[in-house]
Amino acid sequence: MIEPGHIAIVHLTGRLVDGPEAGQVFETTDVDVALEEGIYHDSRDFKPLEFRVGEGHVLPGLDEAVEGMAAGETKTVVLEPESAYGAVNEDAVVTISRDELEARSETVAEVGELVESETGDMGWIVDVTDETVTADFNHELAGERVEFEIRVLETHATETGHDVDSVDGVGTP
Repeated sequence: MIEPGHIAIVHLTGRLVDGPEAGQVFETTDVDVALEEGIYHDSRDFKPLEFRVGEGHVLPGLDEAVEGMAAGETKTVVLEPESAYGAVNEDAVVTISRDELEARSETVAEVGELVESETGDMGWIVDVTDETVTADFNHELAGERVEFEIRVLETHATETGHDVDSVDGVGTP
């Protein structure tokens, strides 16, 4: 059973829960799922996710969900925004001068275009007027409930690789 501090190696598939796009896959580590869902890109390396449980390297809800799971086990969880990509932060939606943005980025401001803040954060343009541009620097899934199917491929109970639990039963001595 996976406990905090263990290494978990998992395949994940994330789907939207609410709205007109409910059920749509937005993330997967499994090439077969990517091909099946029509989201495969040959420039992406689809491979299992490996992380140390409880250290905050993944979404909080995923960290919690894998605890108690074992190799070969599959679980589906729905994560509220606070356990996933966070709530929408209204302070991360900013309006700036259109002239300033276009001079700085040397592009024409259009809704949907990616922009970079002066601090290096990435966002996208959500509104454009003759005078201003409004950009949203929240994560694109902020405020959304999401569902993850988690399939544990392998777990390592210690840093040295001993006490391995894997799907095929092969571990390291």
